[in-house]
Amino acid sequence: MRFRHPDGSTVHLAYCTNVHPAETLDGVLAQLRDHCEPVRRCLGRDRLGIGLWLAKDAARALITDPVALRELRTELDRRGLEVVTLNGFPYEGFGAEEVKYRVYQPDWTDPERLAHTTDLARLLTALLPDDVTEGSISTLPLAWRTDFDEHAATTAGAALTTLAARLDALEELTGKSIRIALEPEPGCTVETTADAIGPLTALPGDRIGVCVDTCHLATSFEDPATALAALDAAGVGIPKAQLSAALHAEDPRRPEVRDALAAFAEPRFLHQTRTLTAAGLRGTDDLGEALAGDALPDDAPWRAHFHVPLHAPPAAPLTSTLHVLQEALTLLVGGVEPRTRHLEVETYTWRALPSELRPRTRTQLVDGIAAELTLARDLLTDLGLKELP
Repeated sequence: MRFRHPDGSTVHLAYCTNVHPAETLDGVLAQLRDHCEPVRRCLGRDRLGIGLWLAKDAARALITDPVALRELRTELDRRGLEVVTLNGFPYEGFGAEEVKYRVYQPDWTDPERLAHTTDLARLLTALLPDDVTEGSISTLPLAWRTDFDEHAATTAGAALTTLAARLDALEELTGKSIRIALEPEPGCTVETTADAIGPLTALPGDRIGVCVDTCHLATSFEDPATALAALDAAGVGIPKAQLSAALHAEDPRRPEVRDALAAFAEPRFLHQTRTLTAAGLRGTDDLGEALAGDALPDDAPWRAHFHVPLHAPPAAPLTSTLHVLQEALTLLVGGVEPRTRHLEVETYTWRALPSELRPRTRTQLVDGIAAELTLARDLLTDLGLKELP
């Protein structure tokens, strides 16, 4: 979906396909047929943006087979779909029954992360619509925090420096500008936007910036205005933002609140949980850990890294952080000019929701994704952006 900003530029809105498990090229093509095109039709649009997730095997198949790449581009066009952004965070296995810590491998100390992201950048130049010259790729925020020492930081920085040079060369070759966005996430080396400033300002040029994920922002209790002002002051760009909402528990001392939270503690994904205390941010790596005993103080609100559907916050006594998304979105695109032009709805946790909230059919999932995009569209038009055909 495209929107005209009051400054005349185009802002793109997509939904991320990492919600649909697919490790192979055939799986990606099936996603387009079974999910992406039906979402577009449900919205009554001639064109729909998707934030494509290409797992390692799918990306490698496209890199090694130019015919397959052309066929993918043709299939996107035929189904009324367009790609201006890729989700390069998960490498493989994101549809597994247990993902947890595996999603952070390989990290930016591993040469395979550089190779994979380079492949994605090359592919994106071929997938961009003919009238679009700028693409973005979100990626993990360097590494999970444990075992990340000074040597690891140097190695990761060198990899990103090499990537920036490759992206410069790619633009010279193709005329397409691809930018990378580190996505701060609780528990990682770069947990907050503030953590991103040091590593990113040490890099040459402006090829690599931040992906602002509004669920992660809220989980870490970051104030959107403070966070974005700090990025501006440091000269760190925002190639992409992900529109998502976290799980919020106002009073985790109450037994009924803990019972409600327990329904969201599940075995597939990590749900890092945080609370803000007088001494600073406290947290656990997973929601179940927070609920077990006294691992986390419970005299202030908790927030958990669980991407809840934007249009359907959980029932009381829980809620979502949609208000943080709204505040961040206003700051991102509601000004004289947009801070970013690539927005992506990223609720990948539909299958991890409590059973009574989980979509039971493909049609229900399509309807849910369309409802999220409708909400995001309405927020954008309320900010003065005009939806384009």
